[in-house]
Amino acid sequence: MEVTSQTVGEALVGMLEAAGVDTVFGIPGVHTIELYRGLAASTIRHVTPRHEQGAGFMADGYARATGRPGVCFVITGPGLTNVLTAMAQARADSVPMLVISGVNATSTLGKGRGHLHELPDQAALIRTVALWSHTLKEPAELGSVLARAFSVMTEGRPGPVHIEIPTDVMKLPAATATFELPAATPLAASADNLARAAELIAGSKMPVVLAGGGAARHAEAVRRLADALDAPVVSTTNARGILAGHPLDVPASPSLGCIRDLLRGSDLVLALGTELGPTDVDMYENGDFVLPDTFIRVDIDKDQLARGQRAALAVQADLGTFIRDLMDVDAMRSLKRSGDGAGRAAAARTGALMETGEPYVGMIALLEEIWKVLPDATVVGDSTQLVYAGNMYVEAPRPSSWFNSATGFGTLGYAAPAAIGAALGAPGHPVVALLGDGGLQFTLAELGSARDCNADVAFVVWNNSGYLEIETSMVSAGITPVGVTPSAPDFAMVAEAYGLPARKVSSAAELTSALASLPRPCLIEFIDRA
Repeated sequence: MEVTSQTVGEALVGMLEAAGVDTVFGIPGVHTIELYRGLAASTIRHVTPRHEQGAGFMADGYARATGRPGVCFVITGPGLTNVLTAMAQARADSVPMLVISGVNATSTLGKGRGHLHELPDQAALIRTVALWSHTLKEPAELGSVLARAFSVMTEGRPGPVHIEIPTDVMKLPAATATFELPAATPLAASADNLARAAELIAGSKMPVVLAGGGAARHAEAVRRLADALDAPVVSTTNARGILAGHPLDVPASPSLGCIRDLLRGSDLVLALGTELGPTDVDMYENGDFVLPDTFIRVDIDKDQLARGQRAALAVQADLGTFIRDLMDVDAMRSLKRSGDGAGRAAAARTGALMETGEPYVGMIALLEEIWKVLPDATVVGDSTQLVYAGNMYVEAPRPSSWFNSATGFGTLGYAAPAAIGAALGAPGHPVVALLGDGGLQFTLAELGSARDCNADVAFVVWNNSGYLEIETSMVSAGITPVGVTPSAPDFAMVAEAYGLPARKVSSAAELTSALASLPRPCLIEFIDRA
């Protein structure tokens, strides 16, 4: 694409269109109005959240639902610091996100004169979280800088990237700026690594696959590998649904004792696209998660391969490419299996569900009821009890149909805006946002954003009158609970004030009835009387 006779701001919009961007989340301000000059005439939809943190979380949900980067426009200074929390969640969960911000005029940078929205060093601040950040000072470099941003956030381990454009540069003529999306070549494993992996697999009798969020976009490849190995597939939170309905599926947390027993009892574990992070494999922080000595680890991120327990074989590769090439190795084509992978998986599923105990078993049953009513739904969660239960065990119907902020960076206020982004990114898949009464108050105003864009979202508020999980932890530690009972508004009345239909319920039957009957967007407040 070649752009002429436009400002930098206009050219940027055209390039984003050429990159396939169809939605931008942002709040315009005096420092970014030049970015909006070409937006109205473009095909790009603009969604206005009530807070820049909401913009970032919307972009996160959009990216997870579509597999494409979510894009934000934010102002200099406070706009960027507001979106920083969402970028940190995206960094922790490997979510591709492009944040384009303003920055003060070129001649003022680093002067500390007290200009509007000025930070001492905005670029340095954002580099602590972003995979890559660049200050655009030359209009002719716009195309190459944007191409670099897409390359960084999508070709390796995904994550957030940032471009800042000084307010004076936005207005300059773009001259002749060219842009072309970089052609990505998936990283392949070496022949030696493929041969060694096939050798280890051929020598095993009871293998297990441990799939992380990096495997979610490679569900068919993982299914093919699991079938060939007759191996149960344990899925971490961000990989739930990867083997939905398959007899080898084990949609349960490695933090559970019976899942650890399954892994320890195997003679080979293939850890695919997982950072083996504590919030996935050691939620209760007892330090008992250990893989057998013989395990293969495959990840796109070479730095991640060097962290944690040492693998017998560590392979840096695109997972889909690795599995495709592995299946073509002679030793794999002649592989014979006569084990009882399905039986081991079934026993692990039964044991995991029982081990979660009450009240989680009841909450997991409630999650199943949600999908019975809305089988095509995506369930997006905050840090709240229903979500904690599902992260321990939930049978999601497809990849990327269950995700939340309760692992990794662990933010509150995520689910409402992320659900809106997911609904806009994947029309035809209604979204159920699971929120606590405390967490929703972080981003309560995004109910208005849902109304503005008519998002296909049901906001389900689990109201247990405060931060019950934190209160329980305080009591367990012998600490008198303080600060865990923030007062809440009448959520139904707030929703109705924004124009959303709302209902209060107190049973699973009432919840499913409301989900089936209320037009979306809507809010359902579940009063937890436990």
